[in-house]
Amino acid sequence: MHNDYLFRALLQENNEVLKELIQNLLYLPDGAIKSAIITNPIMLGDSIDSKEFLLDINVKIDNGSVINIELQVINQHNWVERSLSYLCRNFDKLNHSEDFAQAKGSYQIGLLNFTLFKDHPSFFSTYKMMDVKDHYIYSDKLHLSVLDLTQIDNATAEDTANGLVYWAKLFSATSWEEIHMLAKEKPIVEQAANTVYSLTEEEKIRLQCEAREDFYKSQNDFHNYYKNKLAEKDNELAEKDTELAEKDRIIQELQKALEDKNK
Repeated sequence: MHNDYLFRALLQENNEVLKELIQNLLYLPDGAIKSAIITNPIMLGDSIDSKEFLLDINVKIDNGSVINIELQVINQHNWVERSLSYLCRNFDKLNHSEDFAQAKGSYQIGLLNFTLFKDHPSFFSTYKMMDVKDHYIYSDKLHLSVLDLTQIDNATAEDTANGLVYWAKLFSATSWEEIHMLAKEKPIVEQAANTVYSLTEEEKIRLQCEAREDFYKSQNDFHNYYKNKLAEKDNELAEKDTELAEKDRIIQELQKALEDKNK
């Protein structure tokens, strides 16, 4: 379930799962979302090239708000800027004849398999524009949310009550047994599991999921290669620093010896 292609296929294929996921992520009551339409659907099973590696999902709900959702597996160290770009792009969609006051709310939600801010770990966080002094909300039409799949242990009681822990466990699951256990506690998970099973039975979709897995591996190999190279360079620099420090020590001793001789 850590596969962004499968994640996208699931939400595109099962509208009930999509609606309940958004409902829980926005802390809305049951049945609050009547309609959720994906405005950038893809042809499931078709090959994806390098330009389509961004598998974010744009959804328009019945109150007109636009929601962008993405599962991000690999930390490319640009999520803050990337999420802001998604958010602003979706907000700036007024037609020529519309007034600024008619702008609908825009939500950007990232499900991340890494911790965004190491010095501020959090399971679920939502950010808004506000006064930095007294936190007065400037506008409630821009929302940025992050669900950290690696921080389930830090979930609050409110996060649990809103079903977010179940979703995080679903998208972190590595076996059908885990998913079946979750389905006993949250019925929509069973729907999601059935849809995932059907999707992975289709060869074209399974091949695309495998292609994404290969992509993850190559990205990790690339990252590890350069991480090791940087570590080697750091070691070389540390050795050079040690050599220079030793030379400085010898020079200081020689200077002292010369001063003593002159005296």
